[in-house]
Amino acid sequence: ALEPLSVGLAIGVASALTGYLSHPSFYCSYVECCPSAGHRFNATALKVQLDTKLFGQHLAKDVVLKAVMGFSNNPSPKKPLTLSLHGWAGTGKNFLSQILAEHVHPAGLRSKFVHLFLATLHFPHDDQLKLYKEQLQNWIRGNVSACPHSVFIFDEMDKMHPGLIDAIKPFLDYYEQVDGVSYRKAIFIFLSNAGGDLINKAALDFWTSGRHREEIQLKDLEPMLSIGIFNNKNSGLWHSSLIDRNLIDYFVPFLPLEHRHVKMCIRAEMRARGYAVDEEVVQAVADEMTFFPKEQKIYSDKGCKTVQAKLDIHEDV
Repeated sequence: ALEPLSVGLAIGVASALTGYLSHPSFYCSYVECCPSAGHRFNATALKVQLDTKLFGQHLAKDVVLKAVMGFSNNPSPKKPLTLSLHGWAGTGKNFLSQILAEHVHPAGLRSKFVHLFLATLHFPHDDQLKLYKEQLQNWIRGNVSACPHSVFIFDEMDKMHPGLIDAIKPFLDYYEQVDGVSYRKAIFIFLSNAGGDLINKAALDFWTSGRHREEIQLKDLEPMLSIGIFNNKNSGLWHSSLIDRNLIDYFVPFLPLEHRHVKMCIRAEMRARGYAVDEEVVQAVADEMTFFPKEQKIYSDKGCKTVQAKLDIHEDV
């Protein structure tokens, strides 16, 4: 028979070990956990990443950084943070959303708390709109219940069926709770090419008048952008209650990229591949890109989207 002292000691050791293994600091070092209520962004690290990896987007960087920091530092936000990123392909919308997601959840898009929706993949059939609305609401409700700091990214908004995104309106509104769940700590990000033409025209007007692109401010573009998106049948936000109810906190414009910005992308890609930066290769890749308007050739019509593919053919160099 076991001595009572031995049994008691064994139980005590087992209890202590169980308590240690189940402690959040230990458990969360091996299993991804939802951030605690006091979680704060690292503003300095986020700014450094945006400054060193996102080129030609002074406006988007400034707006998103301030919006995210204000939201993170508010212990009791009245609604979830909702950002709508607009601009042509290759200007950095996806890239910025990924960087932002990684600062909320280090695993980024691999995190079980970050959810990416692609309009053409997840909502392909316009005759199943009612089903998609129910699925979308259930998915968001379930995931925010599991982690209040969930991040939802909706890509290809310009390909989303009109009215579908309005299904999430209750979650973005100024409610303390919806069916017992609070959505105020969540982040919603919309990505869209819609409005790109308006942004490009405004940028070209600045250039034509001899003003620097860095002089462009949010107030120069946001009102025009929100109205244009609201009245655009191919924006995914056509006549949307999200705009009508002012539930989108910021319409963030991404400016068209100039030659110098494309070259920055090429240099960054070369460094990422472990290459020494060769300016002859940088120029050669940049020369293969196409620019607009036809006469001036100021802006890349694909941004930096094709940089990786074009650099591939120069790898032997």
